[in-house]
Amino acid sequence: MKELRFAIIGCGRIAQRHAEHIVKKGKLVAVCDTDKGRRNELAEKYACKAYATLDELLKEQKELDLVSVCTPNALHAEQSIQVLKAGIHVLCEKPMAITVEDCERMIVASDKAKKHLFIVKQNRFNVPIAELKQIIDEGRLGKIVDVQLNCFWNRNNKYYESSDWKGKKELDGGTLFTQFSHFIDLLYWMVGDVKNIHAITRNFMHQGIIDFEDSGVIALEFENGAIGTVNYTVNSFEKNMEGSITVFGEKGTVKVGGQYLNTLEYQNIENYKMETVFETKPANDYGYYQGSMSNHDKVYDNVVDVLRKNGTVATSGFEGLKTVEIIERIYKAAQKKLQVQ
Repeated sequence: MKELRFAIIGCGRIAQRHAEHIVKKGKLVAVCDTDKGRRNELAEKYACKAYATLDELLKEQKELDLVSVCTPNALHAEQSIQVLKAGIHVLCEKPMAITVEDCERMIVASDKAKKHLFIVKQNRFNVPIAELKQIIDEGRLGKIVDVQLNCFWNRNNKYYESSDWKGKKELDGGTLFTQFSHFIDLLYWMVGDVKNIHAITRNFMHQGIIDFEDSGVIALEFENGAIGTVNYTVNSFEKNMEGSITVFGEKGTVKVGGQYLNTLEYQNIENYKMETVFETKPANDYGYYQGSMSNHDKVYDNVVDVLRKNGTVATSGFEGLKTVEIIERIYKAAQKKLQVQ
C-alpha cells in the first residue's frame, strides 16, 4: 500500500506536534511558512522540503494526500480552500475559522472537491470525556438539565508578546477562539445546539497587550431545554488552574476536571459507575505555558482510518462550524451588553 504523503502549512509550536505524529503514520514531504528560520528548522529536522508560499508548495508537490493547516486562525479558511481546490484532503487546526461565513466556504470547497475536511478537536479523545459522552448518549444520566464549564488558564504578557498574531483581533479572533474553542465544542457535542446566550466579557489584565477580552461569564439556554454556564479567564496566577465540565442529569451528576479535562473528579449515577480514572497523558507543552491535552496521535489515527479504511471523520466541517457559530453569538451578546451599558 502506498505510503501516505503529508505537508504542513505553518511551522509554529503546534506544527511540531503534528510533525511528530505524521512521521509515524506516513511521510512528511513538505512544510511551508513565511518565516525562513521556522520552515527551515522543521524541514531539516524531518528531512523534507521547505517552501515560503503555499502556491509554491502546491505547484511542486503533486502527490500529496493531506495538508495540515497550522497557521494563524484567520488564515485557515483561505488556505484550506486553496488546498481542497488542488484536490488534497485537509486537516485544519482549531478553530476552523473565525467567521461562520468562512466555515461555510470551506465546507462548500470540500464538497465540490470531494475531499475530506478534518477539524482538530483533540479534547474529544480525552479518556474521561469520551466516557462521559458515551454515557450521555446511552441515556444513563437521563435528561440533561444543567451543564457548567470552567476554563481557568494563564496566558501572560510574554505569551502574546512572543507571537506575531496571538492577541490581534484580525488574526486571532478572541480568547474563545484560540484558548477555549475546544471547550465550546464539547458543549455542542454533549448537550446540543444553543438557543439563547447572555454574556459579559472584560479585559482586566492585558490592556494594551491584546485587542479583546481576557475573561468572560456566559449563560446559555440549549435547544433541548437545558441551561448552562461558561466561566473563562486567562488570568489564573502564574499557571493553568482548571479545565472542567460538570453535567447534571435526572439520573446522575458527573464532573470531569483537572487542568485539562483529564480527571474524573466526581460521579454519582443511578445504578452505574464510570471506570475511568486520572488520565496521565501530558498536555501540549510549549515551554513556558501548556495547552490542551496532547491527543494529536488520535487525531491522526482517525485521518488514517478515514483515508485507508473509509472510516468516519471524527470532527466534521459542520461540527467545526457550529463551534464558530456559538462563539460568534457569544461575542455578539457580549457586545450588545456593552452597548446597553
